[in-house]
Amino acid sequence: MRNGFTVTHLTSREQSCLNWAAHGKTSWEISIILGITERTINFHFQNAYAKLGVYSRQAAITLALQRRLISGDPASELSRQRKPLPEPHPEPYRNPS
Repeated sequence: MRNGFTVTHLTSREQSCLNWAAHGKTSWEISIILGITERTINFHFQNAYAKLGVYSRQAAITLALQRRLISGDPASELSRQRKPLPEPHPEPYRNPS
């Protein structure tokens, strides 16, 4: 225990889900952002709730922020995403005719 709290490890996906939720995103919106199914997002939330010993999304976000397990800044999540954004095509396609 540290400062009266049990130190809890959250996976990077659990952290990502909580960070995006802290910014007001729904499970469906987070699924689009991360490129995985909504069901998988909810799976990660349920695991985070169990690890944190809470029963709601808001309680999990609050406790994770208090314990500094997440930053609450979704911009930091953009840099951690596994899929890089595609590079723009250098020139637009032009029909040869």
